[in-house]
Amino acid sequence: MIVDCAIYRDGRRSEGPEDLSDALANARAAGGFVWIGLHEPTEREFGKVTEEFGLHPLAVEDALKAHQRPKLEVYDDSLFMVLKPVVYEPESDAVSTGEVMIFLGDGFVVTVRHGEGAPLGVVRKRLEQQPEMLGKGPTAVLYALADASVDHYLDVATELGTDLEELEAEVFSPEGGGSRNTASRIYTFKRQILEFRRATNPLALPLTRLANTGSFGGALPFVDDSARPFFRDVSDHLTRVNESVEGLDRLVSDILSAHLAQMSVRQNDDMRKISAWAAMAAVPTMIAGIYGMNFDHMPELHWIWSYPAVIAVMVVLEVLLYRQFKRRGWL
Repeated sequence: MIVDCAIYRDGRRSEGPEDLSDALANARAAGGFVWIGLHEPTEREFGKVTEEFGLHPLAVEDALKAHQRPKLEVYDDSLFMVLKPVVYEPESDAVSTGEVMIFLGDGFVVTVRHGEGAPLGVVRKRLEQQPEMLGKGPTAVLYALADASVDHYLDVATELGTDLEELEAEVFSPEGGGSRNTASRIYTFKRQILEFRRATNPLALPLTRLANTGSFGGALPFVDDSARPFFRDVSDHLTRVNESVEGLDRLVSDILSAHLAQMSVRQNDDMRKISAWAAMAAVPTMIAGIYGMNFDHMPELHWIWSYPAVIAVMVVLEVLLYRQFKRRGWL
């Protein structure tokens, strides 16, 4: 469905006509551009937009099906970019991703949103309060969407860092480190980081192309060259995000290894204690077993002090074993 449609002239908004071809014609005639926002459109709903703006069928297919990696593709009549905004849910400490597909062309911007995490409404309102920025044309919309997404990545990375500190404290605490749920929480957290990386890592190359840096730089159609420094700033922020995510991933792997090592040490301690108690129980069992064989000719069998003597020997042996195991830290 079409969420919003407006024509922007010199950075000022005016409501666009219902007919999309009229909106595009009016925008081009006035030297402005039309911005159409859609939310999870059906193939039929998007068909008219495709026809009026001449969008490439492969890009249209990606926009309808979603589940795309961040990327930047250049077609004859438009530029197509995919962003994956990330949302942190504090109630469940979970990361979820949405998708924003951006079609950039001569006098038009078409944005397609999937999921609830995309900041399109907020970005549009912010841009409308900055007519100088919005007056730069469709490139300003592309920059604002990329900048908003990457800035939110920084916030999510900070939240995940806080969660990781709490998880680290739990793992290394004397009480919580051995909890059955700890390993599950670590694994779940690692899955959240993986979901985050799927949104941030692939975006580096598209921003490099937009910033015209590196071996993949170069002029791009429908992108104002004066916006290159702004895209370089967004690319720098994304580099910080990717470094933070890589650091989080390494730390959570180290925490998982430390947790498994702790569990192994505790199991070894338990086995040593069980072995020590088993050894202490074996001594009286052996003596009682020997004297329970009921042979007629056994040493001191009919001696009146045999029973207390055997009990005393058992006690002495048990005390000696206990002290020996205690001194070695087995008990």
